[in-house]
Amino acid sequence: MAEPSAPLNPDPARRTPDDAAVLGRGWAAPAHLDPLGEAAQTSGPEKVRQSVLLILGTRRGERVMRPDFGAGLEDLLFEPVTAATAAVVRLRVEQGLIAWEPRIDVLGVEVSVTDRAAGRLDVSIDYRIRATNTFYNLVYPFHLHEGAAG
Repeated sequence: MAEPSAPLNPDPARRTPDDAAVLGRGWAAPAHLDPLGEAAQTSGPEKVRQSVLLILGTRRGERVMRPDFGAGLEDLLFEPVTAATAAVVRLRVEQGLIAWEPRIDVLGVEVSVTDRAAGRLDVSIDYRIRATNTFYNLVYPFHLHEGAAG
């Protein structure tokens, strides 16, 4: 039996946000090939960012083994662009990230109407990566009208 490998950087004071041992390493999302023709890999804060985007963009029921995975934003397609819809978007984003991304603390979610006619909302997410105590902001464009994205 092989012995477990030691972490790449066991001293928490010396960990960096790019330390794969802290935040993980895995396939890039969306999956694609790197220049060598192999599955592209990512790690560190970029891996966390991709995970957040994956949660927001996954339909509930899309994953057979995890039917509850995702934020459920697709259920809001064709809803009117109102303050009530924006509040539901904010709540679903918060709940989805809290449920499915344990590496972060969600510090705030703001939803603003960017283009009422096109049904575009911008979701601004402030989060902290727990292991490194670093702060990030991500803006997720959400289109209430199918086919409105660029």
